Amino acid sequence: MFGMGLGELFFIAVIAVLFLGPDKLPDAMIQIAKFFRSVKRTVNDAKTSLEEELRVSELKEEAFRYKQQLDQATRQLEEVATAPLTTLDDLTDTVEEVKKSEEKLEEEVEELKEKVEPKREKITFPKKRPTAPKSEEQTPQPGVTEKTEEKKEQDV
Repeated sequence: MFGMGLGELFFIAVIAVLFLGPDKLPDAMIQIAKFFRSVKRTVNDAKTSLEEELRVSELKEEAFRYKQQLDQATRQLEEVATAPLTTLDDLTDTVEEVKKSEEKLEEEVEELKEKVEPKREKITFPKKRPTAPKSEEQTPQPGVTEKTEEKKEQDV
């Protein structure tokens, strides 16, 4: 604590007991604790007020940037409003140029996608067919033979 060891704290406590005596020592400790508490509170208050000032200055800077952007947009609108009107042919030429550049960009994007994305190949494996048992004697199912015999008798 404060760069002091246990021995140094013990030495200070012994001197405090000798000078203040056992009657005044508890009151002195309470006063010292109150002093440290008030100092801590003052430091925290100063720290929070400084942080609030920093936040306010950041907000002012951000508001100033927004104001500059708004002024710039206003100037651009004024320039557009005072600019001479163009003919319909000029506008159609401009629109066509924009469409051509858009198509070029889309083609470039597709080419980039093809380069970036690997082609997926579908691999199929042949299915295994069940093999019939090699023994000649197959055990007939009991219910199947009886039914087929009954059908033959009804047909006759």
